Amino acid sequence: MKTKTKYIALVLLFFSFGAKSSSDFSQLEILFTQWRTFEVAPLHNLAPDYRQVTFKKRHTKWAQFKARLLAFDQSDWSVAQQIDWFVMLAELNGYEFNEKVLKPWQRDPAFYKQVWTYKSDVPAHEGPTPHYVTELWSYSFPISNSEQTRLINDLSRIKPFHIQARENLTGNAKELWVAGIRDIQTQQQNLLDISSQIKTTNNATLINTHQQAIQSTGQFVAWLQQQSMTKTGPSGLGVEQYSWYQKHVHLLSMTWEDEERLLRRELDRAWSSLKLEEQRNIGLPALVSVKNAEEYDQLATQSAEFFLKFLEEKNIVTVADYFKPALYARLGRFVPEATRHFFQIGSHFDPTPLYSHFYHWFELAIMENDPNPRALRKNALLYNIFDSRNEGTATAVEEIFMHAGLYDHNPRAREIVWIMLAQRAARGLGSLYAHANQMTMQQAGEIHMNYTPRGWMKTEPDLLIFEQHLYLRQPGYGTSYVTGKALLDTAMAQKAKLDEEQGRDFVLKSFFDQLNDIGGIPITLGAWEMTGNKPAFLNEVEEVAKGQTQ
Repeated sequence: MKTKTKYIALVLLFFSFGAKSSSDFSQLEILFTQWRTFEVAPLHNLAPDYRQVTFKKRHTKWAQFKARLLAFDQSDWSVAQQIDWFVMLAELNGYEFNEKVLKPWQRDPAFYKQVWTYKSDVPAHEGPTPHYVTELWSYSFPISNSEQTRLINDLSRIKPFHIQARENLTGNAKELWVAGIRDIQTQQQNLLDISSQIKTTNNATLINTHQQAIQSTGQFVAWLQQQSMTKTGPSGLGVEQYSWYQKHVHLLSMTWEDEERLLRRELDRAWSSLKLEEQRNIGLPALVSVKNAEEYDQLATQSAEFFLKFLEEKNIVTVADYFKPALYARLGRFVPEATRHFFQIGSHFDPTPLYSHFYHWFELAIMENDPNPRALRKNALLYNIFDSRNEGTATAVEEIFMHAGLYDHNPRAREIVWIMLAQRAARGLGSLYAHANQMTMQQAGEIHMNYTPRGWMKTEPDLLIFEQHLYLRQPGYGTSYVTGKALLDTAMAQKAKLDEEQGRDFVLKSFFDQLNDIGGIPITLGAWEMTGNKPAFLNEVEEVAKGQTQ
């Protein structure tokens, strides 16, 4: 992005003449609402429009939004208000990075997946996702008349989107291309799976639209397979672009090199801690995996009850009434040993470590039941900017809750916590090397697989492919679990130090409650709001946005 800095500066200078300076924070909220309306892709033949000609037409409007944002006088704003300004800047940077560099509509066939069968455990779908997707999980079958109309509208976008894709997909990213075919094949199968429910409606329009969607998806798969033979280029962003993206879009102070060092350290720490746990637990009975669905359901319910009781009685976090149904809806099910993937292996020994990570669902429940009153934080941030906050917190609490005593009654379960951390560090390292174009996606997957303890990533290949493909599609996501965890540790340390200096006791419950109140913004911004200490790198982010540095 450095090469574009001077050009951007000239564009912003031009538009700044028409951008009236304001110190009125309410004007930022109005601007943000306008920006979010603009950000939604226009429609072209019923489908969201990601054609190059359309981006060129819309770039001027984007530049106007950025000029108006940079014109604000923040000198009298509160810390929370200044943070909201950076939230919008990050989204504007994300839009431009997508347009100029990432270009998922050009490089990434998986971008054209429109059918989703599950609700994401983070505020928005992971990875680059088009507008106007079909959230199949949100439909109940047998489907009502009004829902039939909604589904017709959803499915009618698939064929024109595929037609547009053939025009847009001009990239040469070999691995993104080949791996992306799998996502479109999955969409075809998901559409086939609901065929019987669609036919029972006797709605001719819905039946025809559904069949057209299946046919179009199959034809698109065939076209992708044919085109894949010509793809030869790299799929990673490269170290420089990766670092720029992390700093200026996801507001992460770490470079690619910083992330590599951190993840190597956390991988070593996870392995060594696991071995120390095993030494400590010599003589204790080994964990025993459940053998059937009845045993699993009993274990899952007991673990969930104990986990919620622990959080409340140990004053870890305020447990709202809606936490229990949010968790109980995700308890999982029994899976035969031969087909268990990584997370299912652990959950059949003790699901509590996984339920700790399911802090995700508490955060989503908070968004639904007690939405953030701040306009810029009410909904999911665009371009997965929430990753360090949501994935980082969910990973951090696995260890935090452990240290707080969650497994005092079952020390062997502590071993699962370290195995999970090792897996996340290993897969993150692999994704870093893939983005640096130092490794293929397969080689990155081998790090992911071989450095996960006890061979737990060698049992079921679909999860391995899914995760490494996602991280290649969405830079920084594979590392966000560990980088976000480290940043949360830093935020806790800074808050504890501030409390001590001001003569207050550090209270874990207050820390997590405040974190939840701040909302799903990058953890660096959350730490700033907690402590009043502005991260120095944000000054550079602002200066670059204004074209003052390169």
